[in-house]
Amino acid sequence: MIFVILSLPLNGIGATTLGKNSDPSEARFQFQRQYMVKKQLEPRGIIDSRVLKAMLTVPRHLFLESDVAPFAYEDCPLPIANNQTISQPYIVAYMTELATISPKAKVLEIGTGSGYQAAILGLLAKEVYTIEFFPELARKASNLLQQLGYNNIQIKAGDGYQGWSEHAPYDAILVTAAPDHIPQPLIDQLAINGKMIIPVGNWSQSLILLTKTPHGIVENRMLPVCFVPLIRKLV
Repeated sequence: MIFVILSLPLNGIGATTLGKNSDPSEARFQFQRQYMVKKQLEPRGIIDSRVLKAMLTVPRHLFLESDVAPFAYEDCPLPIANNQTISQPYIVAYMTELATISPKAKVLEIGTGSGYQAAILGLLAKEVYTIEFFPELARKASNLLQQLGYNNIQIKAGDGYQGWSEHAPYDAILVTAAPDHIPQPLIDQLAINGKMIIPVGNWSQSLILLTKTPHGIVENRMLPVCFVPLIRKLV
């Protein structure tokens, strides 16, 4: 995902305050996570305490390759494998907060990537199901999430446009790649009063909050964004 917002550089912040017996890299990353929450997320209006705690807890640098890990807590998207990206922290927090996920919720994510958004969701929801188009990304994310102790997240490789009907309905659906329209299968798999957060469009995209009410679908355009396109299997 690409979403351009100016941010303060974090690389190297906190290095001068480390003790001689500390692990410099881990201590620096912990400091940067705290900085990210206090100086990037809270000032931009992220107020849900559970979301902020999750953002403070999940080690984003572990979901990146070593060459870009030092930039993990800057508020910008970063590259991962298969020409995909990991979303900027603010957008991850913003989309998660919009979904209003309860501890009993069942959540579907479309576009696992390296697994970072799934990890955030895993701290908030009871069950998380996530679909990744690229099998190698799905395997890598699954292995990392297992190593980190997540036992409430299931990952599969597949066509995210079709969703994961076996586990529907979902209380929330978060889509991290942009189709040119809202997929009907995802609407069908959303529970009544459930919310879908999805970027829609080609070159010009909007982040849409879709709510499925007992009386129909309500759509709200939240802000302009630029995500990677949602890749589908050719039929």
